[in-house]
Amino acid sequence: MFRDNHECQHCNGKSGDKVLGVHHLESRKTGGDSPDNLITLCETCHTKYHQGKIELKQKRGQSLRDTTFMGIMRWTCYEQLKEIYPTVTMTYGYITKTNRISNNIEKSHSSDAYCITGNLNAKRNEEIFIQKFVRKNNRSLYKANQLKGGRWKANKAPYEVLGYRLFDKIKAEGEEWYIFGRRNTGYFDLRNHTGSKLNKGSYSYKKTILLERNKTLLTERGKHSPPPLSEVGVSCA
Repeated sequence: MFRDNHECQHCNGKSGDKVLGVHHLESRKTGGDSPDNLITLCETCHTKYHQGKIELKQKRGQSLRDTTFMGIMRWTCYEQLKEIYPTVTMTYGYITKTNRISNNIEKSHSSDAYCITGNLNAKRNEEIFIQKFVRKNNRSLYKANQLKGGRWKANKAPYEVLGYRLFDKIKAEGEEWYIFGRRNTGYFDLRNHTGSKLNKGSYSYKKTILLERNKTLLTERGKHSPPPLSEVGVSCA
């Protein structure tokens, strides 16, 4: 019940029934009391299920580790932050959504962060930082298809090609890009955080400038879309 935030996982509290129980997705005899076999249901939904009036979308085997972890760690982080910053407060997604819609603000991660502050009279900074995690090593030892003679080809690319590494940040055509693919010919696959390719994924390394060596966390500067007139308080006659 703690993992499910003390809320019916079928109706999400819409039935108004405050009496909650634990339901076995598979019978207790078959599935046991393993956490991934248990969900919280209100008494109304629980009764309707056993009467055959409703079907549950949840199936056995659904991973709930992330939900459980966040449910536990949220309060731990909150209590520790309060010791450092006594004025810290907690908010919820429905409050953020209400503030965003009532102020006619576009939906984006940066907009959510702006609404979470609670200070909607503040002037927004147009610059944002976009981050993405990428792998630095390929854990697959061999390529999927065999070579002639039944030999396996190693699935490991050179660490450097013409002095460049995978996911190095470079400058080309006056903009910042990342190296997503390298060829011995010197033509690389350059992309930005949205996945857009420069010159259809084929650009000469001779026209690039190395800005930063590769990192697991790629960081790129960007801008959020401009706010509508109603957000900045401008009226049109």
